[in-house]
Amino acid sequence: MPVEPLSQKEIEDRLAELPGWSLDGDRIARSYRLGSHFAATALVIHIAQVQEELGHHSDLTLGYDTVSLTVNTHSAGGAVTDLDFQLARRVEALAPGHGAS
Repeated sequence: MPVEPLSQKEIEDRLAELPGWSLDGDRIARSYRLGSHFAATALVIHIAQVQEELGHHSDLTLGYDTVSLTVNTHSAGGAVTDLDFQLARRVEALAPGHGAS
């Protein structure tokens, strides 16, 4: 089943429900700061597990004590879709358990 792009209004409404997330060009994005490199690495691994479960892989960057994601849907021509927000909500739910802020 094809994934449909969201309208600008739908994207804005959904971003309002996800503090810290923003529209970055044609993607939604968020960065997290963690207490250590080990904690940041653990979060990356956990996010990778969620991406596998959803079959949806975002750009994921690991810094010394930061993790950044930029998310769009390649199968929808690089547009933002509901699948991107599913991933964002799942990441938001697990990040506090890693001490992310």
